[in-house]
Amino acid sequence: MLQNRKINAVIVGGSGAIGSEFINILLKDYDINKIYAFSRQKQEFNSDKIIEAKIDLENEESIENASKIIEEKIDLIIIATGILHNENIMPEKSLREIDSVKFLKILQINTIGPALIAKYFIPKLNKNEESIFAAISARVGSISDNKLGGWYSYRASKSALNMVLKNLAIELKRTNKLAKVIGLHPGTVNSNLSKPFQASVAKEKLFSPFYSAHKLLDVINQSKAEDSGKIFDFNNIEIKP
Repeated sequence: MLQNRKINAVIVGGSGAIGSEFINILLKDYDINKIYAFSRQKQEFNSDKIIEAKIDLENEESIENASKIIEEKIDLIIIATGILHNENIMPEKSLREIDSVKFLKILQINTIGPALIAKYFIPKLNKNEESIFAAISARVGSISDNKLGGWYSYRASKSALNMVLKNLAIELKRTNKLAKVIGLHPGTVNSNLSKPFQASVAKEKLFSPFYSAHKLLDVINQSKAEDSGKIFDFNNIEIKP
Protein backbone atom coordinates (compact mmCIF):
# COMPACT_ATOMS: atom_id res chain seq x y z
CA MET A 1 0.00 0.00 0.00
CA LEU A 2 2.68 2.49 1.05
CA GLN A 3 5.54 1.33 -1.09
CA ASN A 4 6.09 2.54 -4.66
CA ARG A 5 5.12 6.10 -3.78
CA LYS A 6 6.49 8.94 -1.70
CA ILE A 7 4.82 9.14 1.69
CA ASN A 8 4.47 11.33 4.75
CA ALA A 9 4.20 9.49 8.05
CA VAL A 10 3.39 10.24 11.68
CA ILE A 11 4.75 8.06 14.47
CA VAL A 12 3.36 8.78 17.92
CA GLY A 13 5.68 7.18 20.47
CA GLY A 14 8.81 7.66 18.39
CA SER A 15 11.09 7.31 21.41
CA GLY A 16 9.76 3.88 22.37
CA ALA A 17 11.19 0.50 21.44
CA ILE A 18 8.76 -0.25 18.60
CA GLY A 19 8.16 3.38 17.60
CA SER A 20 11.85 4.07 17.03
CA GLU A 21 12.12 0.94 14.89
CA PHE A 22 9.14 2.04 12.80
CA ILE A 23 11.06 5.23 12.07
CA ASN A 24 14.31 3.40 11.24
CA ILE A 25 12.59 0.96 8.89
CA LEU A 26 10.57 3.65 7.13
CA LEU A 27 13.69 5.72 6.52
CA LYS A 28 15.60 2.74 5.14
CA ASP A 29 13.00 0.78 3.18
CA TYR A 30 10.41 3.34 2.05
CA ASP A 31 10.36 6.41 -0.15
CA ILE A 32 9.89 8.91 2.64
CA ASN A 33 9.17 12.58 2.15
CA LYS A 34 8.79 13.38 5.84
CA ILE A 35 8.27 11.65 9.19
CA TYR A 36 6.72 13.48 12.12
CA ALA A 37 8.01 11.79 15.28
CA PHE A 38 6.09 12.64 18.45
CA SER A 39 6.98 11.46 21.94
CA ARG A 40 6.94 12.52 25.57
CA GLN A 41 10.75 12.56 25.61
CA LYS A 42 12.62 14.78 23.16
CA GLN A 43 14.65 12.70 20.70
CA GLU A 44 17.50 13.47 18.34
CA PHE A 45 17.36 11.92 14.88
CA ASN A 46 20.10 11.95 12.29
CA SER A 47 17.89 12.77 9.31
CA ASP A 48 16.56 15.96 7.83
CA LYS A 49 13.41 14.04 6.87
CA ILE A 50 12.30 13.81 10.51
CA ILE A 51 10.38 16.52 12.32
CA GLU A 52 10.55 15.80 16.05
CA ALA A 53 8.23 17.25 18.69
CA LYS A 54 6.87 16.50 22.12
CA ILE A 55 3.40 15.18 22.83
CA ASP A 56 1.60 14.32 26.07
CA LEU A 57 -1.20 11.79 25.71
CA GLU A 58 -2.66 12.93 29.01
CA ASN A 59 -3.07 16.51 27.80
CA GLU A 60 -5.53 17.31 25.00
CA GLU A 61 -4.00 20.74 24.37
CA SER A 62 -0.61 19.11 23.81
CA ILE A 63 -2.15 16.71 21.28
CA GLU A 64 -3.93 19.53 19.45
CA ASN A 65 -0.75 21.63 19.33
CA ALA A 66 1.24 18.66 18.01
CA SER A 67 -1.21 18.23 15.15
CA LYS A 68 -0.72 21.87 14.12
CA ILE A 69 2.93 21.18 13.34
CA ILE A 70 1.95 18.96 10.42
CA GLU A 71 2.02 20.80 7.11
CA GLU A 72 1.59 17.95 4.61
CA LYS A 73 -1.19 15.49 3.95
CA ILE A 74 -0.34 12.29 5.82
CA ASP A 75 -0.33 8.79 4.35
CA LEU A 76 0.42 6.81 7.51
CA ILE A 77 -0.26 7.41 11.21
CA ILE A 78 0.96 4.85 13.75
CA ILE A 79 0.29 5.16 17.46
CA ALA A 80 3.06 3.14 19.12
CA THR A 81 2.39 4.22 22.70
CA GLY A 82 1.01 2.33 25.66
CA ILE A 83 1.35 1.59 29.35
CA LEU A 84 1.15 -1.71 31.20
CA HIS A 85 3.11 -0.78 34.30
CA ASN A 86 5.37 1.86 35.80
CA GLU A 87 7.03 2.42 39.15
CA ASN A 88 3.59 2.80 40.79
CA ILE A 89 1.42 0.49 38.69
CA MET A 90 1.44 -3.27 38.08
CA PRO A 91 -1.27 -5.31 36.34
CA GLU A 92 -3.97 -6.47 38.75
CA LYS A 93 -3.89 -10.17 39.60
CA SER A 94 -7.26 -10.03 41.33
CA LEU A 95 -10.30 -7.83 41.93
CA ARG A 96 -8.98 -6.55 45.27
CA GLU A 97 -6.02 -4.89 43.52
CA ILE A 98 -8.15 -2.52 41.43
CA ASP A 99 -7.31 1.10 42.16
CA SER A 100 -9.38 3.87 40.56
CA VAL A 101 -6.48 6.32 40.10
CA LYS A 102 -4.25 3.70 38.48
CA PHE A 103 -7.14 2.39 36.36
CA LEU A 104 -7.81 5.90 35.04
CA LYS A 105 -4.12 6.39 34.25
CA ILE A 106 -4.11 3.23 32.11
CA LEU A 107 -7.29 4.29 30.30
CA GLN A 108 -5.97 7.80 29.70
CA ILE A 109 -2.82 6.59 27.96
CA ASN A 110 -4.09 3.44 26.22
CA THR A 111 -7.57 4.56 25.16
CA ILE A 112 -8.37 8.23 25.60
CA GLY A 113 -4.99 9.45 24.31
CA PRO A 114 -5.26 7.52 21.02
CA ALA A 115 -8.89 8.69 20.62
CA LEU A 116 -7.75 12.31 20.96
CA ILE A 117 -4.90 11.73 18.51
CA ALA A 118 -7.52 10.48 16.07
CA LYS A 119 -9.62 13.60 16.72
CA TYR A 120 -6.84 15.98 15.73
CA PHE A 121 -4.68 13.90 13.37
CA ILE A 122 -7.15 12.01 11.19
CA PRO A 123 -8.23 15.23 9.41
CA LYS A 124 -4.61 15.38 8.19
CA LEU A 125 -4.91 12.08 6.30
CA ASN A 126 -4.55 12.08 2.53
CA LYS A 127 -7.92 12.00 0.76
CA ASN A 128 -6.56 11.53 -2.75
CA GLU A 129 -4.68 8.26 -2.17
CA GLU A 130 -4.89 5.35 0.25
CA SER A 131 -3.93 6.19 3.81
CA ILE A 132 -3.96 4.33 7.10
CA PHE A 133 -4.39 5.04 10.79
CA ALA A 134 -2.97 2.23 12.93
CA ALA A 135 -2.61 1.79 16.67
CA ILE A 136 -0.78 -0.77 18.78
CA SER A 137 -3.40 -2.82 20.59
CA ALA A 138 -2.98 -6.22 22.31
CA ARG A 139 -4.39 -9.72 22.09
CA VAL A 140 -5.42 -9.47 25.75
CA GLY A 141 -7.94 -6.82 24.67
CA SER A 142 -9.98 -9.57 22.99
CA ILE A 143 -12.94 -10.54 25.19
CA SER A 144 -13.46 -13.86 23.38
CA ASP A 145 -9.77 -14.75 23.81
CA ASN A 146 -9.70 -14.04 27.56
CA LYS A 147 -9.17 -17.38 29.34
CA LEU A 148 -7.02 -16.27 32.29
CA GLY A 149 -8.67 -13.12 33.69
CA GLY A 150 -6.70 -10.56 35.66
CA TRP A 151 -5.01 -7.44 34.29
CA TYR A 152 -8.34 -5.62 34.61
CA SER A 153 -7.29 -2.12 33.61
CA TYR A 154 -4.94 -3.10 30.78
CA ARG A 155 -7.39 -5.56 29.23
CA ALA A 156 -10.24 -3.04 29.54
CA SER A 157 -8.17 -0.22 28.04
CA LYS A 158 -7.24 -2.30 24.99
CA SER A 159 -10.80 -3.57 24.51
CA ALA A 160 -11.98 0.04 24.63
CA LEU A 161 -9.24 1.06 22.19
CA ASN A 162 -10.45 -1.62 19.78
CA MET A 163 -13.96 -0.16 19.95
CA VAL A 164 -12.57 3.32 19.28
CA LEU A 165 -10.80 1.96 16.19
CA LYS A 166 -14.00 0.29 14.97
CA ASN A 167 -15.93 3.55 15.40
CA LEU A 168 -13.24 5.46 13.50
CA ALA A 169 -13.40 2.97 10.64
CA ILE A 170 -17.18 3.40 10.36
CA GLU A 171 -16.95 7.19 10.41
CA LEU A 172 -14.14 7.31 7.86
CA LYS A 173 -16.26 5.37 5.37
CA ARG A 174 -18.31 8.58 5.19
CA THR A 175 -15.58 11.21 5.49
CA ASN A 176 -12.47 9.68 3.85
CA LYS A 177 -13.27 6.62 1.75
CA LEU A 178 -9.61 5.88 0.94
CA ALA A 179 -8.54 5.71 4.59
CA LYS A 180 -8.30 2.54 6.68
CA VAL A 181 -8.09 2.03 10.44
CA ILE A 182 -6.51 -1.06 11.99
CA GLY A 183 -5.29 -2.27 15.36
CA LEU A 184 -1.99 -4.15 15.62
CA HIS A 185 -0.88 -6.79 18.10
CA PRO A 186 2.94 -6.75 18.16
CA GLY A 187 3.49 -9.96 20.13
CA THR A 188 5.66 -9.93 23.24
CA VAL A 189 8.45 -7.49 22.45
CA ASN A 190 11.73 -7.24 24.31
CA SER A 191 11.07 -3.81 25.79
CA ASN A 192 10.54 -2.06 29.10
CA LEU A 193 6.81 -2.73 28.81
CA SER A 194 7.27 -6.52 28.87
CA LYS A 195 10.43 -6.78 30.99
CA PRO A 196 8.77 -7.82 34.30
CA PHE A 197 6.89 -10.62 32.52
CA GLN A 198 9.53 -12.06 30.17
CA ALA A 199 10.48 -14.97 32.43
CA SER A 200 7.25 -16.77 31.48
CA VAL A 201 7.69 -16.16 27.74
CA ALA A 202 9.33 -18.81 25.54
CA LYS A 203 12.53 -17.54 23.92
CA GLU A 204 11.16 -17.98 20.40
CA LYS A 205 8.09 -15.91 21.32
CA LEU A 206 10.02 -12.90 22.64
CA PHE A 207 10.53 -10.62 19.65
CA SER A 208 13.04 -7.88 19.04
CA PRO A 209 11.51 -4.42 18.44
CA PHE A 210 12.92 -4.50 14.89
CA TYR A 211 11.28 -7.86 14.10
CA SER A 212 7.92 -6.78 15.48
CA ALA A 213 7.93 -3.38 13.73
CA HIS A 214 8.92 -5.01 10.44
CA LYS A 215 6.13 -7.59 10.71
CA LEU A 216 3.56 -4.92 11.57
CA LEU A 217 4.55 -2.77 8.59
CA ASP A 218 4.00 -5.87 6.43
CA VAL A 219 0.50 -6.15 7.93
CA ILE A 220 -0.15 -2.50 7.12
CA ASN A 221 1.01 -2.92 3.53
CA GLN A 222 -1.12 -6.03 3.01
CA SER A 223 -4.27 -4.48 4.47
CA LYS A 224 -7.37 -4.18 2.32
CA ALA A 225 -10.35 -1.85 2.47
CA GLU A 226 -12.47 -4.55 4.13
CA ASP A 227 -9.89 -4.85 6.95
CA SER A 228 -10.68 -1.40 8.29
CA GLY A 229 -11.87 -1.55 11.89
CA LYS A 230 -10.25 -4.94 12.59
CA ILE A 231 -7.36 -6.01 14.79
CA PHE A 232 -4.48 -8.10 13.42
CA ASP A 233 -1.50 -9.80 14.98
CA PHE A 234 2.08 -9.71 13.68
CA ASN A 235 1.33 -12.67 11.37
CA ASN A 236 -1.59 -10.80 9.80
CA ILE A 237 -4.14 -13.06 11.51
CA GLU A 238 -7.29 -11.30 12.64
CA ILE A 239 -7.91 -11.19 16.39
CA LYS A 240 -11.61 -11.54 17.10
CA PRO A 241 -13.28 -9.12 19.55
